[in-house]
Amino acid sequence: MASSVANNSETFVESRNRPLDVVVHPIVLLSVVDHYARLAKGTSKRVIGTLLGEIRENKLHVLSSFAIPFEEDLRDPRIWFLDHNYHEQLAAMHKKVNAKETIVGWYSSGPKIKPADIQIHELFRKYVTEPVLIIMEVTGKETMPMEAYYAVQEKSHEVGFTRTFRSVPSTFGADEAEEVGTEHLLRDIRNSVTSTLAHRVKEKCTSEKAMIGKLSDIKEYLQLVREGKYPYNASIIDKLQDIFNEIPELFSNQDMVRHCQNELNDQYLAIYIGSILRSILALHNLVQNKIQSKKFLENEKEEKEQKKTPAKEPGSSTEVNTTQVGKGDIGKGDQKKASDKKK
Repeated sequence: MASSVANNSETFVESRNRPLDVVVHPIVLLSVVDHYARLAKGTSKRVIGTLLGEIRENKLHVLSSFAIPFEEDLRDPRIWFLDHNYHEQLAAMHKKVNAKETIVGWYSSGPKIKPADIQIHELFRKYVTEPVLIIMEVTGKETMPMEAYYAVQEKSHEVGFTRTFRSVPSTFGADEAEEVGTEHLLRDIRNSVTSTLAHRVKEKCTSEKAMIGKLSDIKEYLQLVREGKYPYNASIIDKLQDIFNEIPELFSNQDMVRHCQNELNDQYLAIYIGSILRSILALHNLVQNKIQSKKFLENEKEEKEQKKTPAKEPGSSTEVNTTQVGKGDIGKGDQKKASDKKK
């Protein structure tokens, strides 16, 4: 069990080299979101886990992760518990499966740095010289939902040094197989409540927001180059020029504007007609279902009434027939006796 008391007199080895840029892969994001949804969704708690990865092209790639049992006192964040025995056992099992992936740090669902994080960070120095802390924002905000940090020494008024966190550049990345799997996963994730038209409109809005953000970044970069704060890069300017050359001249050519508007109106008309047809079919199925339910109830009622009515008893007719048959037999016997006497 890990102690929550920090030892200020202990000296840690500081890395001489600057920490590498962090690249987080999709499987890590999915694991963190699943961990949070299972244990802390709808509460004020947070979850903690270990990050595994390797160094590629002078960048730290975080490839996978696993959860760690963790508890902390919400009233006093200095009191916390982390099961490092479970962590060591699971890390050994991961090493047997993939020896290339080593412990590179740990993650927290945050959403901000807590007072006990520096102590937890020092605990991970037992497994890696310079661990990385990644805080994942799992509540679904539109900005970058991830921030990476590493610990540095900072002078304090007391004797010695204290540690604090400093941010490190981080981004998302994926291999080719991960890109294909993520794309298929996102295609399958749909909100069944919203209609197709609303879903398409939402996608259009999201795409336009992303395009506006990219154009804002390009504008800011060009302004900084113009002011001399950034050096002039011919390759970047050539790429931007190629992008702008691909944009059609819509405002100068009225025929092109009219053609695009007509095509857009045709597409929206098809979407609108499709939505109407789907609503009509849904109402038709509802009416058919009610008709079938009504027929079923009527048939069930008729069957119950037939079971309640008693069957006719044929006892009286049978007795009459037997008496008639008996009289006929008696008459035939008398005729035979009379004929025998005459003979």
